[in-house]
Amino acid sequence: MEDRVQVRCTRCKGVFRERANRIEDGFSRQCPTCEVVLFFTAETSDLNIKRAMRDARELRKKLRDAESERLAARTSSGLPRNFSGREDPS
Repeated sequence: MEDRVQVRCTRCKGVFRERANRIEDGFSRQCPTCEVVLFFTAETSDLNIKRAMRDARELRKKLRDAESERLAARTSSGLPRNFSGREDPS
């Protein structure tokens, strides 16, 4: 699963991708095309920033759910594991 979301620049309308775990309240990023600094805040009125923050929040949730399902499947397999993560030979 891809861990990046699309961000649309407010000034030049260019689109670039940023990691979802970085896009949180207080994060800032420079647009690679026009070099304007975009500020990601919860109080913004910019729909492009709001959309990127919402998409990042949803993607982080999906990634957490997938990771917890993967860990649950690993522990429910019934195979004993040693500290290295490999199956115990006994």
